[in-house]
Amino acid sequence: MTPPSNTDPLILISIDGQTLEALPEESILACARRHGIYVPSLCELNDIDHAPGTCRVCMVEVTSPEQAATPLLAAACVTPARPGMAVNTHSRRAREAQRLQVELMLADHNQDCATCVRHGNCELQDVAQFVGLHSNRFFDRSRTMGRTVDRSSPAMVRDMSKCVRCQRCIAICRQGQTVDALVVTGTGLDTAVGLHHGLSQAESTCVTCGQCVLVCPTGALGERDETDRVLDYLFDPEIVTVFQFAPAVRVGFGEEFGFPVGTNVEGQIIAALRQLGADIVLDTNFAADVVIMEESAELLRRLGERRRPTFTSCCPAWINFAERHYPDLLPLLSSTKSPQQCLGVIAKTYLPERMGIDPARIRVISIMPCVAKKDERTRPQLELANGMREVDLVLTTREFARLLKRRGLDLRSLTPSTFDNPYMSAYSGAGAIFGTTGGVMEAAVRTMYRIVNGRELEHTEVTPLRGFEGLRTAAVEVGGAVGTVKVAMAHGLGPTRELCERIRAGTADFDFIEIMACPGGCVDGGGNLRSKKAYRRNALKRRDTLFAIDRANGVRQSHNNPQVQALYRDFLEQPFSERAHQLLHTWYSDRSIAMTQTVKDVWDEITMSTTIY
Repeated sequence: MTPPSNTDPLILISIDGQTLEALPEESILACARRHGIYVPSLCELNDIDHAPGTCRVCMVEVTSPEQAATPLLAAACVTPARPGMAVNTHSRRAREAQRLQVELMLADHNQDCATCVRHGNCELQDVAQFVGLHSNRFFDRSRTMGRTVDRSSPAMVRDMSKCVRCQRCIAICRQGQTVDALVVTGTGLDTAVGLHHGLSQAESTCVTCGQCVLVCPTGALGERDETDRVLDYLFDPEIVTVFQFAPAVRVGFGEEFGFPVGTNVEGQIIAALRQLGADIVLDTNFAADVVIMEESAELLRRLGERRRPTFTSCCPAWINFAERHYPDLLPLLSSTKSPQQCLGVIAKTYLPERMGIDPARIRVISIMPCVAKKDERTRPQLELANGMREVDLVLTTREFARLLKRRGLDLRSLTPSTFDNPYMSAYSGAGAIFGTTGGVMEAAVRTMYRIVNGRELEHTEVTPLRGFEGLRTAAVEVGGAVGTVKVAMAHGLGPTRELCERIRAGTADFDFIEIMACPGGCVDGGGNLRSKKAYRRNALKRRDTLFAIDRANGVRQSHNNPQVQALYRDFLEQPFSERAHQLLHTWYSDRSIAMTQTVKDVWDEITMSTTIY
């Protein structure tokens, strides 16, 4: 459908007796939504431009001058508005059609809703209630329970018994992230969403960015739940639990408990963790400052050796993307581990040494706005010499909300607390802005400038690095022998692929490149709270709060964090030292998958696996 243009002349249509203005080629659903008229829908997701018309829940009665007087039933999401058209969204016939469509979708949908992670927060439940569905005449339990449930990934679960074939996941994976791991399989009643060539989730080209989870309207896609394992750790007196939470969690979590979007609930999260029984509460922001120390030193060394560009390595979905899709670019990636992993390894070496704790008793649990962090912690490279994992468990923001609710904790009733560990809980403003796109780059520039010039950057905030375009570039004057550093930042794997292709072709001229797999960075990571009927609804408000945290912090550069200074003085010696390299750096491996397509494969995709007459 041709996208509407605000410059074209408006047309008049009638919806439920109201004469309204519609844009040329605007769908009935989009027009109704603009004018505050609710029409139930399920497959459509406006902010990723996805309206496949597969669910048919948005059925309305339409009368137009070109047709007979008898109104026709039409799906509002794919029917364009026409001059003189009369639309009835809630006539008895329209309501019965909507109810029938929902009933048919539920015919092979797992209806054990009480055990589903989306219970009470499910778009299918919403439309079932809206259309007034009281029973399901067509439910086929044997067919439903025979559908695929893929638990092969350490990060994600794909449960086709709950899939409504809306294809949102395919759209965001293919058009948005350009990973193209998902595909429609089967025909008729056997239609489902699968992975190319019948591969499992773990074997496929999926990079576990989790963006498909964010747009899924039901519980068909979700993270692997580890809340029970966390409770096991908490209630084991022999275990010392060390919790860490990422910068984006504190600004993307409060809304689950009724706080305004973007509220900084850092103090309430600390209080909640202590109520749960956490022994030690640390901040991933501290480790972000450590990462900047290592990554800045590494970049300056590479620039001195005329090795360029260098990619940041903090985002595990980007690492998966590089290993699976661009293994030839792996030598360009920084070897510095992510903040999650750096905190994990420091918490099992430096921290027990300072606190007199047996490292074997420590379990590190991360709370992250990210699904890929679950996958990251299982990487074979990220294991300590004694066989322990650097990080033992990862909870997404969604799991953390479920955990608190299971324990009867409400953030609104908790008195905010503060970090109090004297060794690794302080953080700078630079560490805080890691949670948004461009933040890693800006934090690194602040420290590189200090290393090169022996003084602080005059203007702490590097505004050319701030923006929300998918791909943006800047030239930053660092001074000294380094001079001007050419940088690029990409968020979302679509812009990332574009940049990688330019690197491959030799047409990109950059020294330092920051990649965030999730559009918006971690503030809209795949492990964050979902927004019904919306994608990336709250990223900018969360981002603004992170910048406000940076501005309010008395220490705004990673190298000025006193606890980071003590870590290097007492344990690591200096950035990129032998010990630092042993503990805080890693390597990558070629995990590319050779994919071949037959003519039949291409034809099946073109026809969406349906019969063409």
